[in-house]
Amino acid sequence: MPNSLSKIRFRAKLLRPLATGKSLSRAFVMVPKSVSAKLPSRSKTTVDGRINGVPFRATLEPDGQSGHWLKLNSRLREAAGAETSEVVTLEIAPVGKEPPPRMPVDLSQALAAVPAARAVWSDLTSIARRDWIHWIKSAKLAETRARRIRNTCDMLTSGKRRVCCFDRSGIYSKGFSAPKAAPDRHGQ
Repeated sequence: MPNSLSKIRFRAKLLRPLATGKSLSRAFVMVPKSVSAKLPSRSKTTVDGRINGVPFRATLEPDGQSGHWLKLNSRLREAAGAETSEVVTLEIAPVGKEPPPRMPVDLSQALAAVPAARAVWSDLTSIARRDWIHWIKSAKLAETRARRIRNTCDMLTSGKRRVCCFDRSGIYSKGFSAPKAAPDRHGQ
């Protein structure tokens, strides 16, 4: 791992999410509470890591219970030789600087049309940008998403740098949660 911050080593069971119509090639790991407690944030935290010795960079998601979970795609799972229901060895360390989040096209277009909002956006930290983007993307209806984008531009133009009352951990708003695990092959 290229990171010089403290490495945290642990073992956890690789879980398969309950079928939801989405790809079943994904798997996830619940990060133990004792490990989450060592991370710099209860919200999304980007880490450099290794699973069964295979390096990766990923963002741990908050589980809404003061902890985190890690989503693993099939490519990483296969490279690590890990099957769901097996216990894997992980080593993680928070990255020194959070990478910038991916900007949704509709938000990018809206900010381009409002230079004052774009100027404030350009001065935000990656974590603050990620919070705004999550707030926008968490809208269930297209109308709500469009309204949140308009409100984002208005709030940024007025100098606001953070989304009001946004619970980054999901503890209070339940805005974040881990997937439900499917029973393993042995019905557990």
